[in-house]
Amino acid sequence: MAAREIESPRAIVEFRDLLVRYAESTALHSINYSVERGRWLGLIGANGAGKTSLLKALARLVDFEGAVYVEGRSTLDLSRREFAQLVAYVPQKPEFPPEMRAVDYVALGRLPHLGYFGAEGPRDRVHSLELLERLSLSAMATRHLSTMSGGELQRLVLARALAQEAPVLLLDEPTSALDLGRRVEALELVDELRIERGLTVISAMHDLTLAAQFADELALLSGGEIVATGSADEVFEESSLDFHFGTRVQILRTDDGELIVVPRRTKPKGSHARAPA
Repeated sequence: MAAREIESPRAIVEFRDLLVRYAESTALHSINYSVERGRWLGLIGANGAGKTSLLKALARLVDFEGAVYVEGRSTLDLSRREFAQLVAYVPQKPEFPPEMRAVDYVALGRLPHLGYFGAEGPRDRVHSLELLERLSLSAMATRHLSTMSGGELQRLVLARALAQEAPVLLLDEPTSALDLGRRVEALELVDELRIERGLTVISAMHDLTLAAQFADELALLSGGEIVATGSADEVFEESSLDFHFGTRVQILRTDDGELIVVPRRTKPKGSHARAPA
């Protein structure tokens, strides 16, 4: 299905002729797309397809041509504080000050909402502690970041982003360091808060099965362009995924109707075994 035009009055995020270049290479080619308020858009595609570049352009972390709008305002016209009140971003590789405590790290997400003197109020601290509890991190609230595992830190950076209470949440592979159970748990929390708060979520996701389970709509990127959009039923077609990911996949459906994308071996099992002498 072709990418939608952007003339939706319900759109909270709009890309208009978005182009991102790195040195001599072009990462995104004239992207025109809109995301409606309260939706979860999953960005899928092979490595280098442009998923992270799209998120970074929206997060104002890379230079771009064209325009990006949030709530009808160009992101380049917003102050840092205004922008942080609208958009929260979870990068692939966040920085963690080793001696900072977990609860203080989460509280950094409250900075866009603090008063002139930047003093944290009781509500801000309660909000941070509630997010730690919902992400099963309460027992680690006073621990230094240097003592936490990769999976714990990944949940922590998600808590910090949620503490911003921004209407748009950007996630760049937010569960890559989590085991399967924690991965689903974290995404379910994001989905719960999306519904509770009316959040709009835009996430780059390598796991196509999880993308199908959680995203309302998918945008398949290839070569810096959006080549297909729609629901998982509309976008997940085996020959198309084979072509754009450069490997063989099989699409299965569970008894309750969920789609599962299974990678398949390209060579028979044992084909690499050394021949007997």
